[in-house]
Amino acid sequence: MLQQESNITQQSQWQKSLAEAIRDPKELLELLELPLDLLAGSQTAQQQFPMRVPHSYIRRMKKGNANDPLLRQVLPLAAESIPNPDYTLDPVGDMDAVIGQGLLKKYQGRALVMTTSTCAVHCRYCFRRHFPYSTESLRQQTGQLIQTLKADNSINEIILSGGDPLSLSDPQLNTLIQQLGNIHHLKRLRIHSRFPVVLPERINQTLIDSLKNSRLKTVMVIHSNHPNEINQEVCDALQILGENGISLFNQAVLLKGVNDSVETLAELSNVLFDAGVTPYYLHTLDRVRGAAHFDVSKKVALELLEGLRKQLPGYLVPKFVAEIPGAPYKHPL
Repeated sequence: MLQQESNITQQSQWQKSLAEAIRDPKELLELLELPLDLLAGSQTAQQQFPMRVPHSYIRRMKKGNANDPLLRQVLPLAAESIPNPDYTLDPVGDMDAVIGQGLLKKYQGRALVMTTSTCAVHCRYCFRRHFPYSTESLRQQTGQLIQTLKADNSINEIILSGGDPLSLSDPQLNTLIQQLGNIHHLKRLRIHSRFPVVLPERINQTLIDSLKNSRLKTVMVIHSNHPNEINQEVCDALQILGENGISLFNQAVLLKGVNDSVETLAELSNVLFDAGVTPYYLHTLDRVRGAAHFDVSKKVALELLEGLRKQLPGYLVPKFVAEIPGAPYKHPL
């Protein structure tokens, strides 16, 4: 059950935790008792895409382990600044899919709202790390967005993304959900969020009420790449979501040095399912500039997929996909 606290108190707790997230790589290494020479040459990476990681996520990292799979996802490295012509600023064709400020449409029947540029954590492999949020995020254009969606009755599912939509305050998010619910041809609300994993205290009663009170069927797609991310606090938050009728799916990214083993991926699927989450997608790395050091070859990736099929029942094997710019669906491997 949710803690019986006032909504205002709950909201201030998660916002306070978000504001206190570690932004200095040196401070992060000191907390984890790691040598500062790990930051050699990483200044450019930090300037181009600043680090951000909440304390609750850091507490799941193993002190003294420079190869901790959670640390690798958030620590700026010099490798991010090595040029690679195959890695671009817009690897999935977001800019070609823009149909209005804050609104993208790539696939039949669905549209995606860029609600905010803010995330709970800055993942170093983020495919939107170079996205021009200052000109293309929702910001104050909600009225225009609603009118665009009302005019297109081919859209039956709306996806809230960003950044992370749960970065919005409870009142902001509630207002947006209510406005979307008033568009009669919309049937489903899908929320893509890393918050339940990175900052599970975000799942408070006010958020649950906003989702329950909407006529739209709510789906939440969380993002977890490693079983070490799923602790008891995360399980509790996921249980609350599931008990309130929210369908839960996970999408992961295959990352070198993080989850590129059959054992890790199999454990992730089992842990997720035990927490009420369906392992949905395992994405190949989107080739965004600065993330080449996370790449896993297609040959190795297919070997991992074969290993998962041998170990797991079919319902625990995520769909292994690549996102190809301009394609009408995610491409299965």
